[in-house]
Amino acid sequence: MSNADLAPVARLIGDPTRAVMLDALLAGRPLAAGELARLAGVTAQTASAHLGLLLDAGLIGVEKQGRHRYFRLAGEDVAGALEALALISPARPVRSLRQSQSARALGYARTCYDHLAGVAGVAVLDAMLDQEWLRTGEGGYDLTVTGAAAVEGLGLDVAALRERRRSFARPCLDWTERRPHLAGSVAAAMTATMIERGWFVRRRAGDRGLRVTESGIAGLAEVFGCRLTLAA
Repeated sequence: MSNADLAPVARLIGDPTRAVMLDALLAGRPLAAGELARLAGVTAQTASAHLGLLLDAGLIGVEKQGRHRYFRLAGEDVAGALEALALISPARPVRSLRQSQSARALGYARTCYDHLAGVAGVAVLDAMLDQEWLRTGEGGYDLTVTGAAAVEGLGLDVAALRERRRSFARPCLDWTERRPHLAGSVAAAMTATMIERGWFVRRRAGDRGLRVTESGIAGLAEVFGCRLTLAA
Protein backbone atom coordinates (compact mmCIF):
# COMPACT_ATOMS: atom_id res chain seq x y z
CA MET A 1 0.00 0.00 0.00
CA SER A 2 1.30 3.44 -0.91
CA ASN A 3 2.36 5.76 1.91
CA ALA A 4 1.00 8.78 -0.01
CA ASP A 5 -2.14 10.47 1.31
CA LEU A 6 -4.09 10.94 -1.92
CA ALA A 7 -7.33 12.27 -0.43
CA PRO A 8 -6.35 15.93 0.24
CA VAL A 9 -4.95 16.47 -3.25
CA ALA A 10 -7.87 14.60 -4.82
CA ARG A 11 -10.34 16.87 -3.00
CA LEU A 12 -8.50 19.96 -4.23
CA ILE A 13 -8.32 18.85 -7.86
CA GLY A 14 -11.86 17.43 -7.78
CA ASP A 15 -13.51 20.81 -7.23
CA PRO A 16 -14.97 21.94 -10.60
CA THR A 17 -13.70 25.53 -10.32
CA ARG A 18 -10.17 24.50 -9.37
CA ALA A 19 -10.19 21.80 -12.06
CA VAL A 20 -10.92 24.44 -14.73
CA MET A 21 -8.11 26.64 -13.40
CA LEU A 22 -5.59 23.80 -13.38
CA ASP A 23 -6.63 22.73 -16.87
CA ALA A 24 -6.10 26.29 -18.13
CA LEU A 25 -2.61 26.35 -16.58
CA LEU A 26 -1.74 23.14 -18.44
CA ALA A 27 -1.19 25.39 -21.46
CA GLY A 28 2.12 26.30 -19.81
CA ARG A 29 1.52 30.07 -19.70
CA PRO A 30 1.25 31.99 -16.42
CA LEU A 31 -2.22 33.52 -16.06
CA ALA A 32 -3.52 36.35 -13.89
CA ALA A 33 -6.19 35.70 -11.27
CA GLY A 34 -8.71 37.73 -13.29
CA GLU A 35 -8.21 35.57 -16.36
CA LEU A 36 -8.55 32.38 -14.32
CA ALA A 37 -11.71 33.77 -12.70
CA ARG A 38 -13.17 34.51 -16.13
CA LEU A 39 -12.36 31.02 -17.44
CA ALA A 40 -13.86 29.37 -14.35
CA GLY A 41 -16.94 31.63 -14.37
CA VAL A 42 -16.48 32.87 -10.80
CA THR A 43 -15.92 36.22 -9.08
CA ALA A 44 -12.45 37.57 -8.37
CA GLN A 45 -12.97 36.98 -4.65
CA THR A 46 -13.95 33.35 -5.20
CA ALA A 47 -11.03 32.80 -7.57
CA SER A 48 -8.62 34.24 -5.00
CA ALA A 49 -9.83 31.76 -2.38
CA HIS A 50 -9.42 28.80 -4.73
CA LEU A 51 -5.96 29.95 -5.84
CA GLY A 52 -4.91 30.30 -2.20
CA LEU A 53 -5.80 26.67 -1.55
CA LEU A 54 -3.88 25.51 -4.63
CA LEU A 55 -0.86 27.59 -3.58
CA ASP A 56 -0.92 26.19 -0.04
CA ALA A 57 -1.00 22.65 -1.45
CA GLY A 58 2.00 23.31 -3.69
CA LEU A 59 0.07 22.59 -6.89
CA ILE A 60 0.66 26.04 -8.35
CA GLY A 61 3.24 28.79 -8.04
CA VAL A 62 2.99 32.55 -8.42
CA GLU A 63 5.16 35.14 -10.16
CA LYS A 64 4.97 38.83 -9.25
CA GLN A 65 5.42 41.48 -11.93
CA GLY A 66 4.91 44.90 -10.43
CA ARG A 67 1.44 45.01 -8.92
CA HIS A 68 0.32 41.94 -10.84
CA ARG A 69 0.52 38.28 -9.87
CA TYR A 70 0.61 35.50 -12.42
CA PHE A 71 -0.11 31.88 -11.55
CA ARG A 72 1.42 28.76 -13.10
CA LEU A 73 1.58 25.05 -12.37
CA ALA A 74 4.21 24.18 -9.77
CA GLY A 75 6.09 22.00 -12.25
CA GLU A 76 6.03 19.16 -14.74
CA ASP A 77 5.17 16.63 -12.02
CA VAL A 78 1.86 18.40 -11.41
CA ALA A 79 1.26 18.63 -15.16
CA GLY A 80 1.97 14.92 -15.55
CA ALA A 81 -0.43 14.06 -12.73
CA LEU A 82 -3.20 16.13 -14.33
CA GLU A 83 -2.57 14.54 -17.72
CA ALA A 84 -2.70 11.09 -16.09
CA LEU A 85 -6.00 11.94 -14.38
CA ALA A 86 -7.44 12.83 -17.77
CA LEU A 87 -6.81 9.23 -18.84
CA ILE A 88 -9.34 7.92 -16.32
CA SER A 89 -11.80 10.82 -16.54
CA PRO A 90 -14.91 10.82 -18.73
CA ALA A 91 -14.88 13.12 -21.74
CA ARG A 92 -16.83 16.36 -21.51
CA PRO A 93 -20.19 16.13 -23.30
CA VAL A 94 -20.00 17.48 -26.86
CA ARG A 95 -23.06 19.61 -27.58
CA SER A 96 -22.07 21.49 -30.71
CA LEU A 97 -20.06 21.17 -33.90
CA ARG A 98 -17.62 23.76 -32.56
CA GLN A 99 -16.98 21.69 -29.43
CA SER A 100 -16.47 18.58 -31.57
CA GLN A 101 -13.97 20.37 -33.80
CA SER A 102 -12.15 21.82 -30.77
CA ALA A 103 -11.85 18.39 -29.12
CA ARG A 104 -10.53 16.84 -32.33
CA ALA A 105 -8.01 19.65 -32.79
CA LEU A 106 -6.84 19.34 -29.17
CA GLY A 107 -6.26 15.64 -29.70
CA TYR A 108 -4.15 16.31 -32.78
CA ALA A 109 -1.68 18.84 -31.38
CA ARG A 110 -1.50 20.65 -28.06
CA THR A 111 0.88 21.53 -25.27
CA CYS A 112 1.03 19.42 -22.13
CA TYR A 113 2.44 22.08 -19.79
CA ASP A 114 5.48 23.05 -21.89
CA HIS A 115 5.92 20.13 -24.30
CA LEU A 116 4.21 18.81 -27.43
CA ALA A 117 1.34 16.35 -26.99
CA GLY A 118 -1.44 14.71 -28.97
CA VAL A 119 -0.97 12.92 -32.29
CA ALA A 120 1.91 15.27 -33.12
CA GLY A 121 3.72 14.71 -29.82
CA VAL A 122 3.42 10.93 -30.02
CA ALA A 123 4.63 11.01 -33.64
CA VAL A 124 7.76 12.96 -32.69
CA LEU A 125 8.63 10.52 -29.90
CA ASP A 126 7.99 7.52 -32.17
CA ALA A 127 10.28 9.03 -34.81
CA MET A 128 13.05 9.69 -32.29
CA LEU A 129 12.85 6.10 -31.05
CA ASP A 130 12.70 4.65 -34.57
CA GLN A 131 15.84 6.57 -35.54
CA GLU A 132 17.56 5.56 -32.28
CA TRP A 133 17.95 9.14 -31.11
CA LEU A 134 16.84 8.01 -27.65
CA ARG A 135 17.78 5.11 -25.43
CA THR A 136 15.97 3.98 -22.32
CA GLY A 137 17.79 4.90 -19.14
CA GLU A 138 17.10 5.01 -15.43
CA GLY A 139 13.94 7.04 -14.87
CA GLY A 140 13.38 7.91 -18.51
CA TYR A 141 15.27 8.44 -21.74
CA ASP A 142 18.68 9.73 -22.71
CA LEU A 143 19.89 11.03 -26.06
CA THR A 144 22.24 8.89 -28.08
CA VAL A 145 25.18 10.53 -29.84
CA THR A 146 23.09 10.71 -33.01
CA GLY A 147 20.13 12.10 -31.10
CA ALA A 148 22.20 14.76 -29.37
CA ALA A 149 23.59 15.88 -32.73
CA ALA A 150 20.07 16.09 -34.17
CA VAL A 151 18.76 18.11 -31.24
CA GLU A 152 21.76 20.44 -31.38
CA GLY A 153 20.98 20.82 -35.08
CA LEU A 154 17.80 22.58 -33.94
CA GLY A 155 20.01 25.16 -32.22
CA LEU A 156 19.66 23.73 -28.70
CA ASP A 157 22.39 23.36 -26.09
CA VAL A 158 22.05 19.77 -24.88
CA ALA A 159 24.63 20.18 -22.09
CA ALA A 160 22.73 23.17 -20.68
CA LEU A 161 19.43 21.27 -20.84
CA ARG A 162 20.95 18.46 -18.78
CA GLU A 163 21.84 20.94 -16.03
CA ARG A 164 18.29 22.12 -15.46
CA ARG A 165 16.59 21.17 -12.22
CA ARG A 166 14.05 18.85 -13.83
CA SER A 167 13.99 15.58 -15.73
CA PHE A 168 15.92 15.68 -19.00
CA ALA A 169 13.80 13.32 -21.14
CA ARG A 170 11.02 11.01 -20.00
CA PRO A 171 7.81 9.46 -21.32
CA CYS A 172 4.54 11.22 -20.45
CA LEU A 173 1.39 9.19 -21.09
CA ASP A 174 -0.82 11.05 -23.57
CA TRP A 175 -4.45 11.18 -22.45
CA THR A 176 -5.91 11.25 -25.97
CA GLU A 177 -3.55 8.80 -27.69
CA ARG A 178 -3.11 6.47 -24.69
CA ARG A 179 0.57 6.26 -25.61
CA PRO A 180 3.55 8.32 -24.44
CA HIS A 181 4.85 11.57 -25.82
CA LEU A 182 8.17 13.11 -24.77
CA ALA A 183 8.45 15.31 -21.66
CA GLY A 184 11.38 16.90 -19.84
CA SER A 185 13.73 19.79 -20.49
CA VAL A 186 14.71 18.58 -23.96
CA ALA A 187 11.05 18.19 -24.98
CA ALA A 188 10.20 21.66 -23.67
CA ALA A 189 13.11 23.23 -25.56
CA MET A 190 12.22 21.38 -28.76
CA THR A 191 8.59 22.49 -28.50
CA ALA A 192 9.55 26.12 -27.89
CA THR A 193 11.84 25.99 -30.94
CA MET A 194 9.10 24.48 -33.12
CA ILE A 195 6.72 27.28 -32.13
CA GLU A 196 9.39 29.95 -32.65
CA ARG A 197 10.03 28.56 -36.13
CA GLY A 198 6.33 28.73 -36.93
CA TRP A 199 5.91 24.97 -37.24
CA PHE A 200 3.01 25.23 -34.81
CA VAL A 201 0.81 28.19 -33.90
CA ARG A 202 -1.62 28.62 -31.03
CA ARG A 203 -5.21 28.15 -32.10
CA ARG A 204 -6.21 30.88 -29.64
CA ALA A 205 -4.18 33.03 -27.26
CA GLY A 206 -3.68 31.19 -23.98
CA ASP A 207 -5.13 27.95 -25.37
CA ARG A 208 -3.39 24.56 -25.26
CA GLY A 209 -4.42 23.73 -28.79
CA LEU A 210 -1.81 23.99 -31.54
CA ARG A 211 -2.19 24.03 -35.31
CA VAL A 212 0.54 22.56 -37.47
CA THR A 213 1.49 24.82 -40.39
CA GLU A 214 2.72 23.99 -43.86
CA SER A 215 6.26 24.90 -42.80
CA GLY A 216 5.76 22.67 -39.77
CA ILE A 217 4.77 19.71 -41.91
CA ALA A 218 7.89 20.22 -44.02
CA GLY A 219 10.16 20.79 -41.02
CA LEU A 220 8.89 17.80 -39.05
CA ALA A 221 9.29 15.58 -42.11
CA GLU A 222 12.82 16.83 -42.76
CA VAL A 223 14.12 16.73 -39.19
CA PHE A 224 12.16 13.87 -37.61
CA GLY A 225 10.66 11.98 -40.53
CA CYS A 226 7.14 12.63 -39.16
CA ARG A 227 4.21 12.62 -41.57
CA LEU A 228 1.56 15.00 -40.31
CA THR A 229 -1.23 16.72 -42.22
CA LEU A 230 -3.17 19.99 -42.13
CA ALA A 231 -6.43 18.09 -41.80
CA ALA A 232 -6.96 18.46 -38.06
